[in-house]
Amino acid sequence: MAKPKKRYVCQLCGSVSSRWVGQCADCGEWNSLVEDQAGVVTPFSARHDLRGGGRRIELVGLDAETRLPDRIGTGIAEFDRALGGGLVAGSATLIGGDPGIGKSTLLLQAAAKVASQGLAVAYISGEEAADQVRLRARRLGLAAAPLRLAAATSVRDILTTLADSAPPAMVVIDSIQTMYSDLIEGAPGTVSQVRASAHELIRFAKESGAAIVLVGHVTKDGAIAGPRVLEHMVDTVLSFEGERSHQYRILRAAKNRFGGTDEIGVFAMAEEGLEEVANPSALFLTDRGEPVPGAVVFPALEGTRPVLVEIQALTVRLASGATPRRAAVGWDSGRLAMILAVLEARCGLSFSTAEVYLNVAGGYRVTDPAADLAVAAALVSALAERPVPAETVAFGEVALSGELRPVAHAPLRLKESAKLGFGNAFVPAAVAGEKGAMRLSGFRTLGQLVDHLLGRG
Repeated sequence: MAKPKKRYVCQLCGSVSSRWVGQCADCGEWNSLVEDQAGVVTPFSARHDLRGGGRRIELVGLDAETRLPDRIGTGIAEFDRALGGGLVAGSATLIGGDPGIGKSTLLLQAAAKVASQGLAVAYISGEEAADQVRLRARRLGLAAAPLRLAAATSVRDILTTLADSAPPAMVVIDSIQTMYSDLIEGAPGTVSQVRASAHELIRFAKESGAAIVLVGHVTKDGAIAGPRVLEHMVDTVLSFEGERSHQYRILRAAKNRFGGTDEIGVFAMAEEGLEEVANPSALFLTDRGEPVPGAVVFPALEGTRPVLVEIQALTVRLASGATPRRAAVGWDSGRLAMILAVLEARCGLSFSTAEVYLNVAGGYRVTDPAADLAVAAALVSALAERPVPAETVAFGEVALSGELRPVAHAPLRLKESAKLGFGNAFVPAAVAGEKGAMRLSGFRTLGQLVDHLLGRG
């Protein structure tokens, strides 16, 4: 009897190797190859001729009549917003996030609200016993919801149970890494098991019309654990973000075949579960009292939603010869170094003998390049000990030449700022022509903004 060949599968990208190596050749991850006993991958032979013998398919034009997909409202407006309007019948949604961030709580609340609409909903937990889920539901005030609950990890058992009656409108699987298929060898959580389990569950969703939601674990880097093909298999990928030490949580759409991406839903963690935040700006802005040096408000944009956050900067002069420290929380430290270099090289300011600390209030993380101008204004204000007026917002991109460049959706940012009581905005000169309720101060270069803040012009 021939000795079975061993193969090693990368737990991140699914790449197969005939021998173990320390680094995956495809994705570059270290120590991610694990021995897999599912069999040997048979290479495709180019000698096969596939032209002929198949079923003829119908080709249609782009102008063919298309019906909009049916959606199921979850009763949680922020959740529906991230989904693009609600769950689509027959779709597969993957939601990932750090342990304890509130994924199970959010889905239990959503499932209970859908069930209260008279729709059949099944909640399958592979990590907790049914009694544990009931206790959480009781704590959240959902004990009376007509929700069907089970604790199981076998995909075959789950699909057999769901097929015994009319298909439910919504199925929650918590989590996909705990599921296993008896058709595939290997422990739950391995690449082959996650791929096979997800494939069977998604096929059930497409055939039955049930909207299935899969909970996914994440790695230490924040990526969803398991094969990357899992994110390609599903229709929607949601990321649940936030710090457990902070109250807020953000549900961000990274992929959505039925709606826009980068849309967010904002929640606040309370004793009775996750509460919707209708006005996220109020969550990230401190009380606007007397202006203080180093504080500037920035109108960020998340999808189609403007969110006003406060950028805080602090500079501390050091004794001669000491090495200054730079620290950024909620913003890219590399971009902070770039802004400091532009301020020194193009504006004549010296930060070489000062420690620089930058923070985005509320634990919010900013990736929008439009924050460059607000960060620069906060740094200049902190260095000169001259506060920016409290009713002022700032946004714009800073080039290495010191030029200020316009950014997308300026009218939307200005409209939201005016709605919250801000009357002035520091913007690039190209945006200063926008009409609205706010007074716009346009600057062509960063040096002009510095002169304005320091009272030189």
